[in-house]
Amino acid sequence: MLGYEDGDVVGFCFGTTLAPDTKWWGSMLTPLPAAWMAENGKRTVALNEIVVRKAWRGRSVAWQLHEVWLTHWAEERVTLLVNLLNGDDAVQAVYEAWGYRKLGDQQPFADSPVFSVMLRSVAPAENSGVFRK
Repeated sequence: MLGYEDGDVVGFCFGTTLAPDTKWWGSMLTPLPAAWMAENGKRTVALNEIVVRKAWRGRSVAWQLHEVWLTHWAEERVTLLVNLLNGDDAVQAVYEAWGYRKLGDQQPFADSPVFSVMLRSVAPAENSGVFRK
């Protein structure tokens, strides 16, 4: 999804549905219950990236992109990773304000940073159904 203002691209976000054979949950540092990790190709969408150009930061553009992007998905929940080395917990706090909750940490590769794994309902943040099994 691309965001525009007066014809200028101000930001973008993208992601993909987790397939039944996904490796997304496999590198959790503390494993989750099997029911949390079960994917059927229609349950969870992963937000892979969200970027806003510097001149448009601090104006809720990322949130707007995120919320519009989510309207295009039929999955029940959305997940993302937050690099714990970036932002002094500020990035994670932003996602928490958007309705995400931390499930745990993962390290996808031996030489990669540790990431917080976050999850929320695809429906608006006030929906409390995010943690359905």
